[in-house]
Amino acid sequence: MYQYALFDLDGTLTDSKEGIVNSLIYAFEKLGDPVPDYDTLLKFIGPPMEVSFPLYCGYDRARTRLAVDTFRERYAPIGVYENTPAPGVVDMFRRLTERGVTLAVASSKPQGMCEQVCNRFGFTPYLRVIVGSSLAEDWDKARVIQETMARLGIGDAEKPVTVMVGDRKYDVEGAARRGLDCIGVEFFGYAEPGELQAAGAVRVVRTVPELEAAILED
Repeated sequence: MYQYALFDLDGTLTDSKEGIVNSLIYAFEKLGDPVPDYDTLLKFIGPPMEVSFPLYCGYDRARTRLAVDTFRERYAPIGVYENTPAPGVVDMFRRLTERGVTLAVASSKPQGMCEQVCNRFGFTPYLRVIVGSSLAEDWDKARVIQETMARLGIGDAEKPVTVMVGDRKYDVEGAARRGLDCIGVEFFGYAEPGELQAAGAVRVVRTVPELEAAILED
């Protein structure tokens, strides 16, 4: 049984597709750039935007910063609320907390937006900490996980009983860099087929009950 569970947010606890896609279209159109096809837009869900714009659009650092800022013009006031929670998450959080599992969010989404989403969907009362990416620096997932571990006081002794939960390879790889297991989730299907397994997830689950059982398994 894991004693600490760190959760990604977009694509893991919530389906943020509508808000992200709409805000990406807004950004591309405002910048005067071609809007990528829908399948490419879906690939932006999960990884940091600072990774996705160069990877899928070939943007340099300056263009990426401009694109991210333009995306947030719409996403911060509107898109963040175009979002739905995975069914059963709050009940799972309640039961895990009752079993003594310490819960946290570790997301590449900016800190303030993480707090907005967690408050909106009733996650916050069950979370010891909510950690999002810094607006001042480009934090990769490993850096977000590191900060979450620091705030929870997780050291080497606690790593074997700590798990990251996420929906993309970036979560799995970031966890591995910090010496943690990662359970991959396929609630919404934004990862490429076999992506989570190939990245080294210790388990891949498709439902919230399966996730709860995996966290509590002895």
